[in-house]
Amino acid sequence: MTPPSDPSAVAETGPRAGDTSDAGRRGALLKAGALQNAILTSANFSIIATDEKGIIQLFNVGAERMLGYRADEVIDHTRPSDMHDPQEVEARARMLSVELDTPIAAGFEALAFKASRGIEDIYELTYICKDGSSFPALISITALRDDYGDLIGYLLIGTDNSVRKRVELQLNDAVAAAEKANRAKTDFISSMSHELRTPLNAILGFAQLVESGTPAPTPGQQRSIDQILKAGWYLLELINEILDLALIESGKLTLSREPVSLSEVLAECRSMVEAQAHKRGIGMVFAPLEMPRFVKADRTRLKQVLINLLFNAIKYNQPGGHVTVECSLSTPLRIRISVRDTGAGLNPAQLAQLFQPFNRLGQESGAEEGTGIGLVVTQRLVHLMGGEIGADSIPGVGSVFWFDMDLTRAPTLAHHEVSTADLAQQEAPADSPQHTILYVEDNPANLELVEQIISRRKDLRLLSAADASLGIEFARFYQPEVILMDINLPGISGVEAMKILRADPSTAHIPVVALTANAVPQDILKGMDAGFFNYITKPIRVAQLMAALDAALLASRTARDKVAQKAPA
Repeated sequence: MTPPSDPSAVAETGPRAGDTSDAGRRGALLKAGALQNAILTSANFSIIATDEKGIIQLFNVGAERMLGYRADEVIDHTRPSDMHDPQEVEARARMLSVELDTPIAAGFEALAFKASRGIEDIYELTYICKDGSSFPALISITALRDDYGDLIGYLLIGTDNSVRKRVELQLNDAVAAAEKANRAKTDFISSMSHELRTPLNAILGFAQLVESGTPAPTPGQQRSIDQILKAGWYLLELINEILDLALIESGKLTLSREPVSLSEVLAECRSMVEAQAHKRGIGMVFAPLEMPRFVKADRTRLKQVLINLLFNAIKYNQPGGHVTVECSLSTPLRIRISVRDTGAGLNPAQLAQLFQPFNRLGQESGAEEGTGIGLVVTQRLVHLMGGEIGADSIPGVGSVFWFDMDLTRAPTLAHHEVSTADLAQQEAPADSPQHTILYVEDNPANLELVEQIISRRKDLRLLSAADASLGIEFARFYQPEVILMDINLPGISGVEAMKILRADPSTAHIPVVALTANAVPQDILKGMDAGFFNYITKPIRVAQLMAALDAALLASRTARDKVAQKAPA
């Protein structure tokens, strides 16, 4: 007799004596029922079979072990849904009713509904054992049909899901703890930034006043002032670097990716670094773009990346060297910005250690100051803007640091829009009347600094209030044209005070400028969203503060004119 060509037929005809083929072995296994017996007697899986009405007809050893019932206690008496948490079964029925847009009754129908319609179904529910204990189970349910396709019952195969649930819970707890730690770190960094900036504001502010005061400082005094300012601004730079790194690592740094003109950013960065380059005898070469290019980036952070690379190229260059900035397409959709220097260069081992926090690549004992985190912040900012960064170097020849950014189309701007920066460029006329500025500040040193700054403008008069409540009353009584508002005030915060002023018709038109040491980008964004006209961070840059005041005064006059036009004659 010829063996059947279909291996599955072996199960029906039986293997021939001495047949050692794969088909023969499978046939012997099925014929003996060994596979079926192993499944039904498995202690690791609960296997339950029901009839078409859901009454249990088979209850294997694993089900007995997991649920505590003997098979003879449940067969012909019980449905699997009777062993589940009833509230979960009811919730599943409601969920399926919504999902499948048909009413489904709580009970076994809620378990079997999908399977009865040929839909693969694996669900998680809690099993209730005979002794009242419970455990989470993962259950697969399949419809059983006869040779004619008629439904004759259901097969439920379940596993104890306690270990996975426990691991998930532990993982969730760990994630929650990590998020809490990150929030605590961010809050600490923000608080420390404020605490460091407040005294630094007084140091740098008064040093600037002394430098520009009358009579002019003597040469010896000027050298001392230069050292104070140099150390102060460097300390501010370190604070900013550490703050940026902490914000990036905690995922709290916010970026606004939009079309940015590359030529404009390059020109702005060049004007910021060229003086330092000339002071060190370093030549600067900015290769012109062959055509206008726009990249998708956060403008402020893009400038930060470029300035950091340019400052490094200047700082670690050789006397009489030069820095070259070039832009070229790396792909049709990306542009590469390269900053090339003629410094000592880096060996392969040093190149491999780039972009590591606090690693200064052997420059720790050199004359140049630094923390070793500037390049780390630069790299992560580039990555957050969707770019790539790298470096190439030849010892004794120099290095080139490059980063690639996505190209995008030029933005479309409305011609009638006027930005705050445009307003700030307008200077007050020499014969303009005196304007009243209210400064709400509880720190005497900060108050004295601003008083001295304001006193140099004959067209400005300063009122001050030591807390927000008094500031609100002064604003209502004196009607100042601009309000400078600290954020961290005793009692009512500066943000709350600003909202009270905005809600009062008598003061709603007065521009409120935040003047604060809260310099975290998230704080600045929240402040502007809350309604501040401008947001100035400490340490104060005198020119920036005066430009902001001029812009606010212009806006205040415009608002007053509109109110006057609407008033009845």
